Amino acid sequence: MTIIDVPHDVRPLPNGVIPEPRPAGFVADVATIAGRALRGVTRDLPTVAPPIFIALFFFLVNIATLQHLTENQIAGFDFKAFQLPTAILLGVTGVSRAPALVLDVQNGYFDRLLLTPVRRLAILLGHMAADVTVACALVIPITIVGFIIGIRFETGPLGVLAFIALGALWSLAFSGFGYAIALKTGNPAAVNSSFLLFFPFLFLTSSYVPRNQLSGWLGVVAAWNPVTYLLGGLRSLVIDGWSGRELGKALLAIAVVGMVSMSMCFAALRGRIRRS
Repeated sequence: MTIIDVPHDVRPLPNGVIPEPRPAGFVADVATIAGRALRGVTRDLPTVAPPIFIALFFFLVNIATLQHLTENQIAGFDFKAFQLPTAILLGVTGVSRAPALVLDVQNGYFDRLLLTPVRRLAILLGHMAADVTVACALVIPITIVGFIIGIRFETGPLGVLAFIALGALWSLAFSGFGYAIALKTGNPAAVNSSFLLFFPFLFLTSSYVPRNQLSGWLGVVAAWNPVTYLLGGLRSLVIDGWSGRELGKALLAIAVVGMVSMSMCFAALRGRIRRS
């Protein structure tokens, strides 16, 4: 007689046949990967806390240093409200689970995951879903500090939600670069340096003064920088009120960066799968 060891959570059907495992749905795959990634965040808080500290540090220091100078030169200018979107982008850009994915590649977990029925696309989308959640969580404390120092949204509570959503969408769009580097190189140092890609985006734009105050080559570069239009959309929610034109430009800027970064990371995923 052959004895079959049946796991305690698998019950035979009435005819004695043991059901075979079946792949879960695509949404279940994404949710499982995202849940694991989010649980990893709680064990890896030192990688999440610094962006908030850096963003708040520069936010408050820039206000203390430049508020009176800029507001005295530009009539009716609210430098605190103007700087809040810059702080948000500094806080959420480059924050992703790409370093954790590198560790999965190095310790062989990624290869073992490929042996399971999980959808390959769900591996990346699950990590990205976790990234959006983390980005939303990072935007909230920075926005609260803005309220504490007197910033008010002209668009009201709904505008605050739109503000958080735009910040999270930008974080998602930029995270593709980190995942592309992670899957292509499997090098933690290379992934950690991906944030350096953002410095030209942030500083060659209207991050500290309005675009009409930029001159020469910087004004030309800012006109082609997608972050210029993202900042414009975020600032419209805080300072001007609802503006479909500004929000449309912001969403288009996010879409352009997202198409480039996602094309790179999905191509890197295909390459990694072929090598595994």
